[in-house]
Amino acid sequence: MIIHDKIAEQLPTWRERVTRLVRENGPFKVCDITVEQLYGGIRGVQIQVSDISNVDPNQGIRLRGYTIPELLEALPRPRGSKYPYTGGVYYLLMVDALPNAQQALEVENEWHARSEVPGYVFDVICAMPRETHPMTLFTQAILAMQPDSVFSRRYSAGMIKSDYWSSMLDDSLKLTARLPTIAAYIYNLKYRGGEYLRPRPDLDWAANFAYMIGRGSDKGYQDLCRLFFFLHCDHEGGNVSAHASNLVSSALSDVFLASSAGMDGLAGPLHGLANQECIRWLLGVLENFGRIPNREELERYVKGELEAGKVIPGYGHAVLRVTDPRFTAQLEFARQTMADDELFKLVCLVYEVLPPILEDSGKAKNPSGKNYASNTILCHRYDDVTGNYCR
Repeated sequence: MIIHDKIAEQLPTWRERVTRLVRENGPFKVCDITVEQLYGGIRGVQIQVSDISNVDPNQGIRLRGYTIPELLEALPRPRGSKYPYTGGVYYLLMVDALPNAQQALEVENEWHARSEVPGYVFDVICAMPRETHPMTLFTQAILAMQPDSVFSRRYSAGMIKSDYWSSMLDDSLKLTARLPTIAAYIYNLKYRGGEYLRPRPDLDWAANFAYMIGRGSDKGYQDLCRLFFFLHCDHEGGNVSAHASNLVSSALSDVFLASSAGMDGLAGPLHGLANQECIRWLLGVLENFGRIPNREELERYVKGELEAGKVIPGYGHAVLRVTDPRFTAQLEFARQTMADDELFKLVCLVYEVLPPILEDSGKAKNPSGKNYASNTILCHRYDDVTGNYCR
């Protein structure tokens, strides 16, 4: 297994580095904490170490030191695609080295070999009420796979501490391999009449998700998935979902337990659910006007919302001082593929109008720094379908 071998090669150096840092810098104070920060969700508090990614105020997120534009150029891509294999992104995050195409494909093949989802996971999903939110189903499905944990079995059998990482990696590869099938199953259950499609061995991890939600051989949607999963692969260690996962994992809970906890945090409206809130807000604007408003109309509407004490979701960032490069990458994709889409045109108008208003009103810190609406410009809207909830 290529990831396992690469980590095993580097592990002695990583362990020595951590030991040295603690020995030489153990008394060093990282930051002060105020009462305001404690009550404000520990914003700005350094609570854990992350060697994988960090947010540069002027260049956006860096993954293993590379910017988003740099990685879009450097990571290996499927033939005919502008966007990288997810397996290549995973390789970079795990072993701190840019992969070649063969190495990226080896990770993709590892996922293919581990992608079979146990039937009882689908049974758990189907047992829930029809109105259950997709994120609830998703986190329950992850939790349902816990009995299949290699780490938990080996720990109970007396595994030595230095081998913990290897079993954790096995679980991580297994979980990651199964996620597209589980997410597609939930999506199809909620919005496509319960159709179930198995992953195809000839498609990469991201393209398989596109296929399993009914996009077939749509090359454009495959590229969308590759771009989307790349842009959301990691985001430091201090956000709610990453912190929750690390906190649970610190008790030696396995990857399934820790990841389920992280998804619970991600489901909140001040974290991942903010994307859904953005879509709802944008659709509410269209419903209010019955069309795309002009600039002056939108300005009056936004000011009225703020004066009424309402929140405009998706703007402001505690660190970024520039437009999020993840938004920029998605904006460029949308311009090339769906420039005439009504929702996309509205996002572009909001992006021009809203930040200055928020800045003048003091409603958001650095409103140009982040735009969750980036996730709406690539959103394809589907109406819920009638029929049986579960096959």
